Amino acid sequence: MLELIVFIAGAGVMALEMVGARVLAPWLGTSIVIWTSLIGVILASLSLGYWWGGRLADRSPSAKVLGRILCGAALGIALVAAFKSFILAALLQNPDVRVAAMLAALLLFAPPSVLLGMVTPFSVRLKMQNVDSSGRVAGNLYALSTCGSILGVFLTGFVLIAYCGTTQILYGLSATLGLASLLAARQSAPAKGAVLGLTLALALASHSYEQYLASLGVHDVETAYSRVLVCNSVDPDSGRPIRIMTTCFKRLQSACFTDIPDPSQQLVLDYTRFFALIERFVPSARNALLLGGGGYSLPTYAMAKFPALRLTVVELDPGVTDLARRFFGLRDDPRLSIQHADARTFLNQNAQTFDAVFVDVFTAHYAAPFHLATVETASRIHDALATNGVCMVNVISALQGEKSKFLWAAYATLAAVFPQVQLYALRSTAAPDVVQNIVLVALKTTAPLHPRATSPAEQALLDARWTGPIPSLPAPLRDDYAPVDRLVAALWNE
Repeated sequence: MLELIVFIAGAGVMALEMVGARVLAPWLGTSIVIWTSLIGVILASLSLGYWWGGRLADRSPSAKVLGRILCGAALGIALVAAFKSFILAALLQNPDVRVAAMLAALLLFAPPSVLLGMVTPFSVRLKMQNVDSSGRVAGNLYALSTCGSILGVFLTGFVLIAYCGTTQILYGLSATLGLASLLAARQSAPAKGAVLGLTLALALASHSYEQYLASLGVHDVETAYSRVLVCNSVDPDSGRPIRIMTTCFKRLQSACFTDIPDPSQQLVLDYTRFFALIERFVPSARNALLLGGGGYSLPTYAMAKFPALRLTVVELDPGVTDLARRFFGLRDDPRLSIQHADARTFLNQNAQTFDAVFVDVFTAHYAAPFHLATVETASRIHDALATNGVCMVNVISALQGEKSKFLWAAYATLAAVFPQVQLYALRSTAAPDVVQNIVLVALKTTAPLHPRATSPAEQALLDARWTGPIPSLPAPLRDDYAPVDRLVAALWNE
C-alpha cells in the first residue's frame, strides 16, 4: 500500500507543476521568468518537505500521520483551485513580474508541494524493517516516486490538459490525494471524508461560477495550449461594442465589432488596419501568409475585401481557431488555408512563395516567442517572399527609452536580412516614450517604396511612419542568443 501512495504522491507533484504553469499563464504569462519561478519554488518546497518528512517520521512513525499529510496536501490543492484567480488578481498589481511570479508560486504551490515532499521519506521510515535492507527500501520507494512523477508529466501534458480544464484537474488531483489518505490510514476516515466533501463542494461552486460567467457572455476556455478568455467590451476609441479575445488578462489579442455584421468593417485594432494596406505596398499581391491567427479578424476581413487574395494562416492552437469560429465570425473559404502548427516549424518546411508575410505572434509580455524573433526566422521569411514581397511585423514597444529595447533588437534583426526596414508608430510619433503598436515593414527590394493612400484613414496610417533618429543598434537576435525576456522586461508593468 505504501508503494501505491508514494507513486500517487510522485505523480501529484509533477501534475501540480504542469498545471501550475497553466494557472499562472493568463495573469503573468509563459515566459522563462514564470517557469523559473515555478520550478525553483517547487524544488525548494520539495527539499523542505524531504527534510521535514524525515524528521517527523523519526518522531511519529505512524500511518495515521502519513494520512494527515496526504489529507493536508489534498486540501491545499483544493484551495488553490478555488482561490487562484483571487490571489493572482491581487498579485497582478505588482509592477515586477518576477516578484509577482515568485509570490504566486509561494502562495499557491509551495504549501501542497511541501506536504507532497514529506510523503516519500515518511513512507521509507514506515517501510523500514531493519538497517540491512534500508538502502533497498529507500531506493525502491524513491524509484516508485520518480516513476509516478514521469506518469504525472505525460498524463497531464498529453491527456489531462488536452481534455480537461486546469480547475477540474486540480480538483481531481485533490480528490485522488484524499483517497490516498484514506488508503494510508482509515482510522480518521470521517475527517478525511469531510475534506473530500469540501473538495466536491468547491468543485461544484466553481462549475456554477463558470456557468454564471457564461450567462454574462464571459467564456473562460481551456485549450490544448493556453487558457483563453472571450468577453464583451467597449472600444475606447469609438465607444462601440466589441468582443475581445485574450490569453493574458492585462491586455487583449483580438477584437471585433458586435454591432456590424459586415466582415469588411470588422478591423478594430490599429495594426490590423495597417496590415490591410497590403495593396498599397504590393499592388499585385495574390498570395499572403499570416503567422498567428488569434481571433482571425484580418483573415475574415481579407476574404471579404480582396476577392483575388489567397491567404494561409498558421495558428499553433486549434482551440483558438474554434473560438474564432464560435465568436468572431470565421467562416470556411476556399481561398483561406489554416495550418495548425508552430510558425517556425511551418517556415522551416515551407516551399511556397508569398507576396506578403504578416507576423502577429506574441507571448504575454509584448514579444514574439524567441525562436520567431531571430535572424534565422527572418531569413526563412525572406526566402519565402516573392521578388517585390513585403513582411509586416507587429511589435508592441516605445520608440525611445528603456521600453524600446526589443523594438530596436527586432529592427536590427530584420535589417540584417532585408535591404529596407520601415517603422510605423500607429498611435503617435510625437510621443516616443509611449508604448504602442509599431509595425516594422521589411522590404525585399532595394527600390524606394512610397505607398499612396486612397482615403484619409489610410493616409493617417501611412503618416505614422517614423522618420526620427535610429539609435545605435544592438546585435541581431539569433537562435543561440535571443534574450527576449530581458529586452521586454521594462514593459512587464504596462
